[in-house]
Amino acid sequence: MFENLSERLERSFKILKGEGKITEINVAETLKDVRRALLDADVNYKVAKNFTDTVKTKALGMNVLTAVKPGQLMVKIVHDELAKLMGGEATELHLSGKPSIILMSGLQGSGKTTFSGKLANMLKTKQHKNPMLVACDVYRPAAIEQLKVVGAQVGVPVYAEDENKNVNEIALHAIQEAKDKGHDVVIVDTAGRLAVDESMMREIASLKDAIHPDETLFVVDSMTGQDAVNTAKEFNDRLDFDGVVLTKLDGDTRGGAALSIRTVVTKPIKFIGTGEKMEAIDVFHPERMADRILGMGDVVSLVERAQEQFDEEEAKRLQKKIQKNKFDFDDFLKQIEQIKKMGNLKELASMIPGVGKAIKDVDIDDNAFNGIEAIIRSMTPQERTHPEVLNQSRKMRIAKGSGTSIQEVNRLVKQFDQTRKMMKMVTGNQAMSMMARMKDMKGAMPRMPKL
Repeated sequence: MFENLSERLERSFKILKGEGKITEINVAETLKDVRRALLDADVNYKVAKNFTDTVKTKALGMNVLTAVKPGQLMVKIVHDELAKLMGGEATELHLSGKPSIILMSGLQGSGKTTFSGKLANMLKTKQHKNPMLVACDVYRPAAIEQLKVVGAQVGVPVYAEDENKNVNEIALHAIQEAKDKGHDVVIVDTAGRLAVDESMMREIASLKDAIHPDETLFVVDSMTGQDAVNTAKEFNDRLDFDGVVLTKLDGDTRGGAALSIRTVVTKPIKFIGTGEKMEAIDVFHPERMADRILGMGDVVSLVERAQEQFDEEEAKRLQKKIQKNKFDFDDFLKQIEQIKKMGNLKELASMIPGVGKAIKDVDIDDNAFNGIEAIIRSMTPQERTHPEVLNQSRKMRIAKGSGTSIQEVNRLVKQFDQTRKMMKMVTGNQAMSMMARMKDMKGAMPRMPKL
């Protein structure tokens, strides 16, 4: 995400490279380029102009410390202003009702139904809520069925009335059902609509008045750029929603919507969708996003995702095994599965400072682990727990069973042995935290055979 903008901003800051101090002339030149970069990223013109004017005022009003180069200072000012532009700090959902009600709104095809499932999954797994999904899209063919499929994926019940076309009635019946069955959050999925469609806008306004939601969220496809911002403004004028959800941000190389929407609509971005998986949803953190735009990575989010997947008891168990040199292929398989659950591999790698730029042209397939998993799953239980028994004939059988070559099996076994020794060394010197262990695992991955 934001690859184009990141590149352009990096080029802009190079204008100040080698300059001894910040002057009006070199700042003006740099910011002219920054403004162009923002406009190319489909940022609203007024927003881009106000942004560069603010940065200019701050830059010229600062004394450059001898320890800080002008280019570095400019990056710092731009970073802080980008974060402020996108809202300054993360905004949480306000769920005070019993049950709490969340109303989804947006255009056709913006990803409301999928996001409703992702949000339900997040509330269930991370906040220990008991959500219910409500099918209030009574127009689109198979919309109810789609929500039921999404609900089944995340293990959340879906309330639907197949024959009823009155969305107010459906929603009110669902809320009563939630009360009766102990659901504490109700997520109402609605039909996509255009702001110019008067009857459809009246319908969702009436639905909002009927159910009094704790949160009304506007879901928008970030790849539509400035159009997304204009649409959000029109919807906000009619609905007065509480926050914005940006979907498909993983495919957005420009970033115009994310940078403009907060200023134009004056409502916070609350969530972002970063992939197709049900786990691919993040709370929007403006500062972390500014880090990523400026190529600084996002270590905090990476650590948070890792912590969600790794529990303390498992960490202690694994540490003991590593110290005794008993770490086996079954443990290795578990580690791979947990890393995969964290999300898109390329996105994870880009969160590490300095890596995003290095891999921008590298295609990291989410199926990169499949060959390794196939080899391990072709081993017998004894071979997995005692890798030392793997002789040539066993390796040949494993290669045939996994659809790989003997060379690939040999490489994996050799790499595994090296990783095991390295991990034992680390635990011998100091207590191994979960993140350190995970880092070791991932550090080994790129050198593994591409299967």
